[in-house]
Amino acid sequence: MSFLLLASLALFASPVLSAGERPPAIGPAGVLSLTNKVVAPDGFARSGIEFGPLIKANWNEKFAITVANLLTDKSMPVNTAIHWHGLFQRGSSWADGPAFVTQCPIIPNESFDYVFDADHPGTFWYHSHLKAQYCDGLRGPIVIYNPNDPYRDMYDVDDESTIITLADWYHLFSLQIRGAARPDSTLINGVGRYKGGPKVDLAVVNVEAGKRYRFRLVSMACDPNWQFSIDGHQMTIIEADGEYTEPLVVDSLQIFAGQRYSFVLKADQPVGNYWIRADPNIGDRGFEGGLNSAIFRYKGAAAQEPTSSASQSQKPLRESDLHATENPAAPGRPVPGGADVSLRLVPSFNTQTLSFEINGKSFIPPSLPTLPVMLQIMSGTKQAQELLPQGSVVGLERNKVVELIIPPLAIGGPHPMHLHGHAFSVVRSAGNASYNFANPVRRDVVSIGAGNDEVTIRFTTDNPGPWLLHCHIDFHLENGFAMVFAEDIPNITGDNAPQQWKELCPKYQRSLNPAQPVAMGNTPKSRRHQPRRLATGHH
Repeated sequence: MSFLLLASLALFASPVLSAGERPPAIGPAGVLSLTNKVVAPDGFARSGIEFGPLIKANWNEKFAITVANLLTDKSMPVNTAIHWHGLFQRGSSWADGPAFVTQCPIIPNESFDYVFDADHPGTFWYHSHLKAQYCDGLRGPIVIYNPNDPYRDMYDVDDESTIITLADWYHLFSLQIRGAARPDSTLINGVGRYKGGPKVDLAVVNVEAGKRYRFRLVSMACDPNWQFSIDGHQMTIIEADGEYTEPLVVDSLQIFAGQRYSFVLKADQPVGNYWIRADPNIGDRGFEGGLNSAIFRYKGAAAQEPTSSASQSQKPLRESDLHATENPAAPGRPVPGGADVSLRLVPSFNTQTLSFEINGKSFIPPSLPTLPVMLQIMSGTKQAQELLPQGSVVGLERNKVVELIIPPLAIGGPHPMHLHGHAFSVVRSAGNASYNFANPVRRDVVSIGAGNDEVTIRFTTDNPGPWLLHCHIDFHLENGFAMVFAEDIPNITGDNAPQQWKELCPKYQRSLNPAQPVAMGNTPKSRRHQPRRLATGHH
């Protein structure tokens, strides 16, 4: 696509917005234009990437999203790749998005068309999957609506106004962050305040007395988890990470990076203003001066900040209390170890290299001329042990039940683990020593907890592709906390991938070495890209 056309698309897709206002929604087809601009979501002005629009579709529609890369500010990464978090990409693993696993990056002044199915209803999000770029703002929500939602009679309103996003914000560029990441503010629906900063207008969620709302809560965090609540109101959870759950009433919930919940809330309190609270586990905690807060406002209430008080949670969410409703039983035999493949994945932190490891291996993404993992497979490499990065790619046969046992890691924890290409059954949750094989929650991000926890998840290998498993604290992923499952290697093909996709690597290589001829190939002995290493000591 020509630069002039890209520029015109960016202008068309980037209206002037007031604080906290989202760009107009797009989807299932549309253009996602990526541009640098000065942003000040908490009152501190810095160059960044403005949070993206809602992308929406109905179940079983097809997404066709053109990502137009007009990034220019080299204080941040300017190449990009977009992951559609929670979408399984059945038959379209080439569109999953993680750089150097399923694709080479999209370089500036180029566009790329991601085409994939809206394969199951629920609440999702999208974000850059290159370095820690989404911490500079490249993230946004996705909703796939179900016209036949089994819980439709429980709520009156479910639209763009009922999406609540949580994000951490940094005054430093992602490339400047060294050591333990410390967010400057929590942004709720794109705005927030930082300690000692200006009193910017907070996000307002509007409701009408007597109506019932389906709120979709999305954690777009790079690092923190939050304790979320709305003063004076209970929440009935009906979805976790795009999977229906039995209704569960809570008055607070802990949400980790990458997780999502739908909850039904009845506006049944006196007309007024109430605090929405999202207390982070790192950074400036508490709510003084409107930190970590937004406003829940009833129709007819004065346009002023709340005076409501927080109360001690009486019904906090426990993950083990969530139960799947559709095909609820976990796959495999209902006993620990009752799977075809059982893998124990032990995370650790290497104090010599200052990197995270799984079973003693730190994930270092392959760099050119070594191909991304998917292209290595397509080029003829059929044994997982031959794939790069060596030791970080595990081959799995098709139609096997896989059980992963993951003990906690105290350094930098608790760690939220995300699996691409699948939802999984959490048969043992953090904070619970018992197992549930009958109806455990099914989701795609799970906290592996702390202390004596030993989280156990199960899934079935029914989706050929190279699927990342990684910590969704983005700085930890960049620092090696990941591995790849090469699932059903003989059937991983790019037959349905567009020519555009096949051109990404040659274009990327030319951008690195404009004077050298393009010579692509799988070269296991080549030196691989060394990511910057981050010391970590928070939490």
